This record gives sequence, C-alpha cells and structure tokens, in this order.
Amino acid sequence: MESNALFSLKDKIIVVTGGTGILGGSFVKGIAAAGGIPVILGRNGDIAQQRADEIIANGGKALAVVANVLEEADLEKARDLILEKFGTIDGLVNGAGGNMPEAVLQPEADIFSMNMDGMKKALALNLWGTVIPTQVFGAVMAKQGSGSIVNISSVSSQQAVTKVLGYSMGKAAVDCYTKWFAVEVANRFGDAIRMNSIMPGFFLTEQNRTLLTQPDGSYTDRGNLVIKNTPYKRFGKPEELVGALIYLLSDASKFVTGTQLGVDGGFTVFSGV
Repeated sequence: MESNALFSLKDKIIVVTGGTGILGGSFVKGIAAAGGIPVILGRNGDIAQQRADEIIANGGKALAVVANVLEEADLEKARDLILEKFGTIDGLVNGAGGNMPEAVLQPEADIFSMNMDGMKKALALNLWGTVIPTQVFGAVMAKQGSGSIVNISSVSSQQAVTKVLGYSMGKAAVDCYTKWFAVEVANRFGDAIRMNSIMPGFFLTEQNRTLLTQPDGSYTDRGNLVIKNTPYKRFGKPEELVGALIYLLSDASKFVTGTQLGVDGGFTVFSGV
C-alpha cells in the first residue's frame, strides 16, 4: 500500500466531540484534508455549522450536530442522524473536555477546603465525556466490524501540574480507560476496533489562556514556567496534533491499540535540569 493511501481517511465518517473548540477545530480540518468526512459535534451549533460550511465550500463533506457529551439521549439522536445520512461511523475523536475555573486550586487557597463540586465537574467532563460517547458511537463500530477511537489525554496525567487537580484526575482516568477498553474490545471483537490516545503538552485554548497568558499576549508566571520546562521553549500549535490524529485514525495504525502518543515538545521527558 502506498504511504499516501496508508494515511488516507477517504470517505471515512469521523465523529469529533468538542469539534467546536480550538483543538477540535484543527482536528476537523485535518480529517477533511485527509479525505475524511468530519461530524462536528458540540454544544455551539453556530460554530459547528460554520466549520462544516467552510469544509463544504472547499469541496469536502461535513456535518454539524449539536449535542452535549454528558447527555446520552443527545448522543443517541446524533448517532441516528449520522447513520441516516451516511450509514456508517468509522472513527471517533473524544475531543470534548478541558478545565473550568471552579476546578482550579490557587496556591493561596486552603487545600482542605477545595471546591469539591468544581473538582467533580472537571473530572466528570473529561472522563464521562469520553466514556459516554464511546458507549454510543463505539457500539455502531462493533456492529459494523471496524473503527478507531482516539481519546485526548494530557501531560498533567503523567506529572503533577499544580492548580488543575480535577482536570488532571479526569485525564488520568482517561488513560486508565484507554488501556482497559482497548484490551476489552480486542478480547471481544478481535482486531476490529482499536482505542488509543494523544497526550498533548501545553497548547493555548479558551480554558487555559488566562492561566498562561496576559491580556497583551505576554506570558504569566505560570506560562513562563511551562516554557522553561518545555525543551522546545514554546507552546504547541493546534495543527501540530493533526499528524498524530490522522495516524491513529488511519490504516497506518491498524496494529496499534491501547497506546498513548505524546505531542508535548519534550515536556514529559525533561527533568528540569
């Protein structure tokens, strides 16, 4: 098989949860560029439709769907709509997730009086926002006998990153789920379905922008610490996640399951010395 065919997503229907976010936007564009048909799933219907329209205007195919990843009924409606239009679901990118202000523990805050509701919300969004879509869309893949699922982890699941406890616990749980699910579906369905994850380093998103940068674009103290501890001495660009994503969705990774692919500029391997 030629290398361009190996990495092709031609006519594959790929559901992208969190498709209206910053990283999700890059995922959607990358899938379309590889010949795939992204289903842009998110809570903001205007942004989802705008992104679908851009792809269609450039000669591709895309579908915008409004749904909350924590609501199984929403996802079931989305599944039915996708199957009615395309008849299949070939891949799932569990891109929905992120942090929230109430789950951030500032250094001056009492560690024994943390906002438990905030921590639970962040953990739930990242963990159950990955598990529930997999339950709904993964069942379609199992029935048709093929499919690739890509989860989004974080370097904060591997190392202690201050302030973001709820988010970190959620991503650590996603790591556990990725390995567990990969083994379970292999035992039940052979090599038909695989699950892997991408582990991004620090990328500027709407959730972390105020933690890492000032309004004028300069770095906060925390932002400077991230740069100092990243050997490449910069934040990642959203489009730099696309190569890893296409690899894990395409036939190039057919014998790869339960793995985590780091895209972090060297953050997790650097000792700081």
